[in-house]
Amino acid sequence: MIRTAIATDSNSGMTQSRAKKLGVYLLPMSFTVNETSYHEGIDLSQKDFYKMISESKTKVSTTQPSPEELSVLWRNILKDHDELVYIPMSSGLSSSCTTASIIAKDFGGRVHVVNNQRISVTQYQSVIDALAMAKSGMSGKRIKAKLEQEKLESSIYIMVNDLSYLKKGGRITTAGALIASVMNLKPVLQIQGEKLDAYARCRGIKAAKQTMLDAMHKDFDGRFQAHVVNREMSLMYSYSDMPDDEVDRWKKEIERSFPGFKLRGEPLSLSIGCHIGPGSLAIACAKITSPDK
Repeated sequence: MIRTAIATDSNSGMTQSRAKKLGVYLLPMSFTVNETSYHEGIDLSQKDFYKMISESKTKVSTTQPSPEELSVLWRNILKDHDELVYIPMSSGLSSSCTTASIIAKDFGGRVHVVNNQRISVTQYQSVIDALAMAKSGMSGKRIKAKLEQEKLESSIYIMVNDLSYLKKGGRITTAGALIASVMNLKPVLQIQGEKLDAYARCRGIKAAKQTMLDAMHKDFDGRFQAHVVNREMSLMYSYSDMPDDEVDRWKKEIERSFPGFKLRGEPLSLSIGCHIGPGSLAIACAKITSPDK
C-alpha cells in the first residue's frame, strides 16, 4: 500500500467511480438547490443538476465542506496511510482551501493541503500527478511543494453559451445579457491561476471556438513553449451539459489544431457549471508535474 494517500474534491471533475479505480479519495461537494442539499456525484448527477437550474425560479448555492466532513474523511484515510495530500479547488475561487489548511494543523503534520490555484480539469491533472509522485515514494511534503511550485503553469479558456446564468449570479447586467443574446455574442472566459476573467467576446460559437484555439496556441508558443518542447504539457477539453456529438466535434477540432497530443475530456465541475450554465465548451492545459528523478 502507498504510504501517502491522495485526496481531492469533486470540483476536480473526477467522478466517484474514476476516483475508486485510481485509488484516490474523493470528497463530494455540496449544493443547495431551492433549500434542499445535494452532494455532487452521490445524489446529484450532471443531468439532474442542469435540469433543475434550467427552471427560472431555481436558486442554487455551493457549500464548502464543513470542518467535520474534512476531519472525518482524513481520519478514516489515515487509518491505512502514514500521511495524506489533499488537493482542493483554488483558494482564489473558494475559501475551502483556507479552511482545509487550518484544520490540517490539528493532524500533526500528516495532512498536506495543496494550494496550487487549480480547478476542474487542471485540478484533475494535479491529482494524477500527485498519485504518480506518491507511487514513486515521494513524501507528502515534497508532493505539496512540487505542485505549488508549478501552480501557475496552466490555462483554461471557457466559452459561455447562455448568459442568463451569469446574469443570475450578478456577473452581468440584465441589459448586458439581453444585448449579448440579440447579437449572438459568446463570451470567452479565462482562468489563469486564481483569477477568473473575461478574455474575449465572440460573434457565435464558431468564432468562440477559434478564439479559444488561438489563445491556447499563443500559450504553447509563448509561456509554455519549453514545456511543450519537453513534452511536459497535458491538453484537455471540457463541457457542460452538451450533446455528445457536439462534444465529439469539439474534441476533433482540438485534435486537428494540436496534432500529436493525447487529449483527456471531462465534464466541467458543477461548481463552474452553476455559474455558466449548460452548453459551454472549454480547452485547458497544465504542465505535468513529475516525480523527482
